[in-house]
Formats: sequence, C-alpha cells, structure tokens
Amino acid sequence: MPNDQTQIQDPTTQYFNGDYPNQEQPAPGLQSKMSPVPDCGEKTYVGRERLTGRKALVTGGDSGIGRAAAIAFAREGADVAINYLPEEQEDADQVKALIEQAGRRAILIPGDICEEAFARELVQRAVQELGGLDIMALVAGKQTAVTRIADLTSEQFQRTYATNVFALFWITQEAIPHLKPGASIITTSSIEAYQPNPNLLDYASTKAAIMNYSRGLAKQVAEKGIRVNIVAPGPIWTVLQVTGGQTQEVIPSFGQPTPMKRAGQPAEVAPVYVYLASQESSYVTAEVHGVTGGYHCG
Repeated sequence: MPNDQTQIQDPTTQYFNGDYPNQEQPAPGLQSKMSPVPDCGEKTYVGRERLTGRKALVTGGDSGIGRAAAIAFAREGADVAINYLPEEQEDADQVKALIEQAGRRAILIPGDICEEAFARELVQRAVQELGGLDIMALVAGKQTAVTRIADLTSEQFQRTYATNVFALFWITQEAIPHLKPGASIITTSSIEAYQPNPNLLDYASTKAAIMNYSRGLAKQVAEKGIRVNIVAPGPIWTVLQVTGGQTQEVIPSFGQPTPMKRAGQPAEVAPVYVYLASQESSYVTAEVHGVTGGYHCG
C-alpha cells in the first residue's frame, strides 16, 4: 500500500481494493484483530502545524475514523484526549503511543457515553486534564444490521440512539460553556442519512438526526464564535463493519458498489476533520462534508 501522500496516485487503487476475508468479532471488537487492519494514517499522515497548542477530545478514538482523527490532530500539534469502551483498551494504548510519538499529550478516558453521567464527566475530565478544550470530534457510534423490523429490539433501538444521538446532546451541552471563540465541534453523520440501508433502520435514522441537530446547534452558537460541522462518511473499513454493522454476506464486497469500486480507509477521512478543526475553515459552519467514494450526500 503506498505510503507517500505527497505523490499523485490513482485513488481507485491507492488503498485496498480486493475482496475482504469473511470475519466476525463480538462487539465492540478490536481493530488490531481485523484483516486487513484498517489504515488510520499511522504510517502516512504528515502534520503541518495547523493545530499547534490546541486541545482536542475525540470519542471513539481507539479505532477507525476516531483513531485516524486523533493521530492527525496530534501530528498537527494538538494534545488529545480519547474516549473508548474499556474492552477496547488494547487499541487505545496503541493510539496513546502514536500521539506521544508525535510529541503531544495523550489522555485516555474509557467509559460508556450511553450513560449520561459518564458522558458529562467525560467533558469535565477532558477540560481538566488537557487544561481546556478547543476541538471536539464526536465519532463514536453504534451500528448493528438487522434485516427485518420484526427482529429489531427496543433495547437495540434505544442503545443505538443513546450512543449516537443522546450522547451527542449530553456532551455538547456540557462542553459549550468551556468552549471559547474559535473552537470547533465536528460531528459524524453518514451517507446513511441520505441513502438509508434497509438493514440499518435505527443507525441510519440516528445519522439523519445527527445532521439536523448539528446544523441547528451551529446556528445557535455561531454568535459565540464556535463552529459546528458534520462529516458524512460512506463505506469505510472499520471495526464497526465486522462486529455486526454489516451482514456477513456483505463483508467480502464491502464498498465495491461505490463508483470508486472500493471501501474507504479511515486515513482518507481524517484530513476533513483536521480542516474543520483548523482556522482554514473559519467561515464554514453547519455544513456536511461527504467522504463517500462517489455516493452523493444530498
């Protein structure tokens, strides 16, 4: 796989574009046990000091898109706190090491953001241990495929909403008083908000809710100098996919229906988070940024 991001390359072959091996893990799973292991920019992301001295909180920062964003933030000069479930400690320890290799502080805060008390505590701990908060990348999510509505339990539906939507409310409400002008909140929607998969009724509808909530919040806090934007990934190869996020028959050809004929890698999403966290996007708020391999957001 090419490692030099400064050279022009064919994007259809730049990353893995074959069939994925069948594989399954119990949720929440570990990225380190996937085949192939997702590329989160560990060997490729080169920082350019765009976030020097800033303090970032990333939910879902142990793996996938959150991991890629955390690595990129650190290499751009930010100290980073990451949240993850305790079962994901192995992956989180790897991210901590990568952040520290970039010369930045890494704060690990395990816990379940489905629980309101912890979600609010997460913000307070991040503020206290980082010494403030300038960037929030809210990436953590729950995705479990269910082919028939008759089999979609109330428990799953409620937990998906608690993880993807309620936690977003608790965390942003708790954080707003601590954010100064210039701060950036970046939420994570999905192509599913526009083109819902019939197997993902609960997940897809939360992604639409995230988009709407984020746009409304952006307009509410703009006068405070706080920006809120949304990233909407398409099919990205992460541990969500192999822990029930896709049905098993989909795994080998995951991402191939896109115009680019392959799934994306987390490393391809991280630069959008960096852009939205930086002053380069100073006049950008309430916007959705798709990273979809050719699917349309809108």
